Amino acid sequence: MTSQQIRAKFIEFFQSKQHEIVSSAPMVVKNDPTLMFINAGMNQFKDAFLGNVKPIAPRVADSQKCLRVSGKHNDLDEVGHDTYHHTMFEMLGNWSFGDYFKKEAIDWAWELLNGEFKIPADRMYATVFGGDEKDKQPKDIEAYDIWTKHLPKERILDGNKKDNFWEMGDTGPCGPCSEIHIDLREDEERKLVSGADLVNQDHPLVIEVWNLVFIQYNRNANSSLTPLPQKHVDTGMGFERLCMTLQGKKSNYDTDVFQPIIRKISEMCGFDYGKDEQKDIAMRVVADHLRAIAFAITDGQLPSNVKAGYVIRRILRRAVRYGYTFLDFKEPFIYKLVPVLVKEMGEFFPELPKQQKLVEKVISEEEQSFLRTLAQGITRLSQIMNNVKSNNYKMVKGSEAFELYDTFGFPFDLTELILRENDLLVSKREFDEEMTKQKERSRKAASSEAGDWIVVNKDDNIEEFVGYDQLTAEIKITRYREVKNKKETLYQLVFNYTPFYAESGGQVGDSGTITAGDKSVEITNTKKENNLSIHICSELPEDCFATFHAEVDEKRRLAITNNHTATHLLHSALRNILGEHIEQKGSLVNDNRLRFDFAHFQKLSKEEIQKVEHSVNVMIRQNRPLNEHRAIPIVDAEKMGAIALFGEKYGDIVRLIGFGDSVELCGGTHVSATGQIGSFRIISESGIAAGIRRIEAITAESAELFVNEKIDLISQIHDSFKNSKDILKSIHKMQDEMTLLQKEVATLKQERAGGMKKSIIDSVENINGINFIAVTPELDAGSVKDIAFQLRKEMNNLFFIAGTNAGNKPILTIAISDDLVKDGKLHAGTIIRNLAKEIGGGGGGQPHFATAGGRKPEGIPSALQKAKELIQQLEK
Repeated sequence: MTSQQIRAKFIEFFQSKQHEIVSSAPMVVKNDPTLMFINAGMNQFKDAFLGNVKPIAPRVADSQKCLRVSGKHNDLDEVGHDTYHHTMFEMLGNWSFGDYFKKEAIDWAWELLNGEFKIPADRMYATVFGGDEKDKQPKDIEAYDIWTKHLPKERILDGNKKDNFWEMGDTGPCGPCSEIHIDLREDEERKLVSGADLVNQDHPLVIEVWNLVFIQYNRNANSSLTPLPQKHVDTGMGFERLCMTLQGKKSNYDTDVFQPIIRKISEMCGFDYGKDEQKDIAMRVVADHLRAIAFAITDGQLPSNVKAGYVIRRILRRAVRYGYTFLDFKEPFIYKLVPVLVKEMGEFFPELPKQQKLVEKVISEEEQSFLRTLAQGITRLSQIMNNVKSNNYKMVKGSEAFELYDTFGFPFDLTELILRENDLLVSKREFDEEMTKQKERSRKAASSEAGDWIVVNKDDNIEEFVGYDQLTAEIKITRYREVKNKKETLYQLVFNYTPFYAESGGQVGDSGTITAGDKSVEITNTKKENNLSIHICSELPEDCFATFHAEVDEKRRLAITNNHTATHLLHSALRNILGEHIEQKGSLVNDNRLRFDFAHFQKLSKEEIQKVEHSVNVMIRQNRPLNEHRAIPIVDAEKMGAIALFGEKYGDIVRLIGFGDSVELCGGTHVSATGQIGSFRIISESGIAAGIRRIEAITAESAELFVNEKIDLISQIHDSFKNSKDILKSIHKMQDEMTLLQKEVATLKQERAGGMKKSIIDSVENINGINFIAVTPELDAGSVKDIAFQLRKEMNNLFFIAGTNAGNKPILTIAISDDLVKDGKLHAGTIIRNLAKEIGGGGGGQPHFATAGGRKPEGIPSALQKAKELIQQLEK
């Protein structure tokens, strides 16, 4: 069976068992502070397990895109080196929300694997939870007894808490699980060693394929377990491992899931797959990482330097590094593999072909950028190696390897490889210590401790948002909890009814007050967490059982609403003026301004920006009324032309927002008619990533103030000129005069520098055969640089250092002749980093020229003296 047929068979099987088939959620997680990425099939159903929302159906099945590269579940280091770990993978799963339990889950798993897929019974093993004394939990006898109908007792194995008790996190729903393992070894090997001895021992051919989780407890903040009122089933089967099993392969990478990509890599690099282990690992890494990167981009996560974006950038850079080191790719190449991925997976995941061009563009530019960084990192490593060799050492400090990693994204194993090639070593222990320090700093900066939810009103535990229609409501607190972080203690409240909009879809959360009697508590923000509106305040109400009057800050909400509706009008205008290829890639809407990111491959011209701005203002003046369908089937919304955003997960029932030709799926707050917005002004247009542009704009009162400030500025300029009839002509005349004056000043500086050059040459000292010059000329930095480069051309064995203090800003400049640089004795960039400490600053540069700035001009003489001592210590 092909991988497509295997996936379809799984879906068809659970359809026959009355399961609702749902689409994969985006890999990038929103509205859940505990997760960056979907790392298990159950993540999109987390709210249902927590009891925050009603499940879409009692029984559900799907194939979910997952990413395991951060946090507790991190398989990155194993990827490519073994046969079955991946960053991005598909998890086939079936769920029961208070419907069936262990019997059906186990029986159907056996029916599918043994009955439908024909996997031999004598190759399968099942594990069950063997109990845990600390949790006072007995062995899962119920699951064990069910398995005895399908397997002999010797192939039903007890598992420990680590392997056979599944937990969502430190707190929350959890329960025992039962894993299904398959022994893929040859018969001769199976006769020698029982598969039972290899289960959960990381054997590449005795692998876990399916995990059946029985969610029946809640883990409290004090680690105790409480039985859940409803029992659930959550299963996850590794699609790639299932394909390996059914296609008779010994590696996931030998299946048709990866082979088309690997064949393309082999063709591009000219190396045959299966001939060299290092090159095979590199090809597997690239094939795996391509999938993770491409799907992350289609799900709305671009590579960046923060949070989820940084994780994606690191995955991409890891792939580039493997290609660079082992496959001899010195130019971007990964983006050329995207068409192969689209061909193989685009039918089941239509977001891939729809965004192929963007994915290729983003990957290509990221590759180009990192290849430049890689070259810089190699240059810095060469400096480190020269320094170590000059001191007759063999060991590079782990802190220096960490500097390469932290500054240049230079992986430790690449540093280690290059050093080994140069007969040098590096301290892995010191590197790990630096890494631990950094993680600890990050953990402390971000750490917060949340207590258990305290339930207040059990009878009013269904939250309802009423903020589309009203900004006030009579509410009750249904639960609250205390959250302590490094700076403060906050309280999070949940209400039965709330007029407060929770941060979502790019729109910030509401603020306001809740009042009982004469006591008011300020709500500073509202966030979405696991589908609950979390109201944040710095003090807990005196009586949490009271009925409160909740009131949203109306002025702030109005400004936010104006900006949100303006993003819809902007989106429509961009599509009408630039083309239907325009797709929203992110937004931020607050009370001050709006930010709108969109897919487009070139900078907007001044004329295009003016057209877009004019088009939005026309729609505002037309006072188009809101056309809202609050609960409409998504198929009907699509027929009406509604635009859905990639990276968002929509249900069967959606909210549609229309203003004339602008029709989008959206959950945010909007004006009743566009005239309320008043006016719209674009204040900037820029590129933020490959193929992604950003427009920032303002509306209403902010736009009015912006225009008034511009008018006032023009008036001030007008009043500054004697001939105010033609301001533009006066400005051009002034610019021409300034250009002439600048040329005269440059000429005077050049003449002055030329006059000082002779005295600088006369100050030369011969130290150990080196022409040493140390001066403190009263020149600007540009003139010093000119003299330095002239001297480099005219003198051999030159070491030149100058300390200047123009404008009370101390600057050191070092220039070294090529013959000294070539010998490897001296490196300007390395030397100046040490000398810059004398002037309280920092700097760097190339081997032949470097500069540093500081804040302590009194340190210049000391810096020059230390430079002289350095030359005196050199051997002739």
